[in-house]
This record gives sequence, structure tokens and C-alpha cells, in this order.
Amino acid sequence: MTLVDTNVLLDLVTGDPVWADWSIEQLENASLRGPLLINDIIYAELAVRYDRIEDLDAFIDAAHLVLTPVPRAALFLAGKVFTQYRRAGGSRTGMLPDFLIGAQAAVQKIPVMTRDIGRYRSYFPTVKLITPDR
Repeated sequence: MTLVDTNVLLDLVTGDPVWADWSIEQLENASLRGPLLINDIIYAELAVRYDRIEDLDAFIDAAHLVLTPVPRAALFLAGKVFTQYRRAGGSRTGMLPDFLIGAQAAVQKIPVMTRDIGRYRSYFPTVKLITPDR
């Protein structure tokens, strides 16, 4: 299983000239090891790029992504880690999606495929990351 961050999927959706090839290769490799997961937060972030829910759902089906809910324990952990972030001087006052995604990966012990490394490494050091620097 691999939890796929929004930025990797947007590389496909937008045909990003810099990152699309890397993202496609990583998705193909990860799919050989198990299901490619997204959660409700990633779904909502992807929805920004689509006019119709049917089109987003068609992309999810074509990419063989599995929508999985964020467990309650991960929601709690995300809140606690976000509190640490704010106490450390973090500037955002609203819950950042990375905390919800990272907490789910930590609780369920699954890797995250992402190009947005900073918060995951800082606040979820036990989560295995699949990133361009690996």
C-alpha cells in the first residue's frame, strides 16, 4: 500500500513537463507492491482541477486509486502534531492537509509518495517517504 499525495497526482492531471515522468514511474512501481491509496483530503484537493465529480471519479478509476477514509486515530494525531507546529512558530492557523495525510500514514504505517517533503520529515519522522531525492 502507498498513500499518494496530491502533488504527484496533479503531475499526471496537468502533464507537468518536469515531474510527470517521475510520478508515472513511481506510481507504476508502487502499484506492483500494493494498492495506491488516496484519502478524503487528497480527493478534495484533486477536485479543484475538475468541473464535474464524474470526471474526477473517472480519473481515480483510470489511475486505479483506492479512496480510503482517514482513521479517527490519525485525525487525533494530526491535531496534536499541528499543535506542535503552531508552538514551533508555524504561521498557518488552519489545519494543513499534510498533517492529515502524514498522520494517516503514521497511524496505518504506510509510505507516502510525495514531492512535498518538509512537513512529513519534520513532523512524521517514522513515515517512509517515496520522493524524488530517494
